[in-house]
Amino acid sequence: MKCNQNQRILQVSEAVLIVGIDVASEIHYARAFDNRGLEQAKVFHFTNDLEGFKAFTKWAEAIRLKAGKEGVIVGLEPTGHYWFNLAQYSKGHRMKIVLVNPFAVKRSKELDDNNPTKNDRKDPKTIALLVKDGRYMEPYIPEGVYAELRTAMNTRWQIVKSLNGIKNQINRWLRIYFPEFLRVFADWEGVAAQVILHEIPTPAQIIEKGVEGIVARWKQDKIRAVGKKRAQNLVEAAQSSTGISDGHMAATMELSILLEDYARKSKQYETVMELVEKLVEQIPSVDKLLKIKGLGLVTIAGFLAEVGDISRFSHPKQIQKFAGLNLKENSSGKHRGKMTISKRGRKRLRAILFRAMLPLVAKNAEFRTIHGYYTTRKNNPLKKIQSLILLCCKLIRVIYAVLTKGIGYEAEKLLCDMKKAELLAV
Repeated sequence: MKCNQNQRILQVSEAVLIVGIDVASEIHYARAFDNRGLEQAKVFHFTNDLEGFKAFTKWAEAIRLKAGKEGVIVGLEPTGHYWFNLAQYSKGHRMKIVLVNPFAVKRSKELDDNNPTKNDRKDPKTIALLVKDGRYMEPYIPEGVYAELRTAMNTRWQIVKSLNGIKNQINRWLRIYFPEFLRVFADWEGVAAQVILHEIPTPAQIIEKGVEGIVARWKQDKIRAVGKKRAQNLVEAAQSSTGISDGHMAATMELSILLEDYARKSKQYETVMELVEKLVEQIPSVDKLLKIKGLGLVTIAGFLAEVGDISRFSHPKQIQKFAGLNLKENSSGKHRGKMTISKRGRKRLRAILFRAMLPLVAKNAEFRTIHGYYTTRKNNPLKKIQSLILLCCKLIRVIYAVLTKGIGYEAEKLLCDMKKAELLAV
């Protein structure tokens, strides 16, 4: 997983045909070049289906044989998800798939003609010439359990996003029609609160039902955490409610639909997490990570879904860069700018690591101790956010060591760096 441009340039030898493809939802455009940048054929366009892929393979193979090349490197600009199927098909037909950064394509498309024009004929050439110069990366397409885990965690992310949207809509409904409800119930997701919202959500319905009716309804479902006092508070809140009193029939229907969506998404979430747990159990040494206090299943599964097979990395710093946590500098001459993280990696992985650090600092004694040291040391004390980011990098090293070496988590080893720094400062 080394990022060495010299090695990439050496792969683009005289024996290789370079094909640049501008990927789209329906029609792809391709152009072929040799390692000197000389075009070998006219622009070729093909459809994003099996017939189109076959036509492209036949076209590329004919050019390869005519030019006397031994292999084909196909450069793609990763446009959304449209390149997935083409990459999978090409991979099994003597073609090496590489990706070109869309930002690099945008910046370099004016080099040849000094024209900002963007079209389906121009972009494939720009992509191919970037590949020629070694400005590409080899994509990692997860396989086996890692492919399953990435898809499962993507599904979980979509469900969580939908659940948060539904929760916000229910909170909005309550603020409009019964703002006092959340003074009686701290959380509308509780069992007792859910009964009220499903059957008697409006203040008028609650007043009509009365204290005894509400208590009887809770007893029907054997809900013991609430009683007459809570019912009395609810009726009093309904009597003094400032919520909108018109349109309650449609409002009740709206809330009912939202609650149904919430229940359905919650069930889907449980189903996905059952699958995630089974998949994570298949990865060696994960049980050792789960023993780390403050580190949960969602964090580990999310990390593995983004990173994939960790053995493809030769050093944890590569994962740090993959997450966009490597430092960038902005200096020139005597000016020395601030060092910040690059944010050029997988943003979801970066978010997973940062969110994991909050419970780790709160519950894990070792991480809490190191965080305290970083933020209070005499020489170069860090801000809290800076310390948490540095701890994210340390967590990467911990996960890498446990998964690649199969060793257990040792608190003393984690604190070694801090102790060495303290000794040097004396």
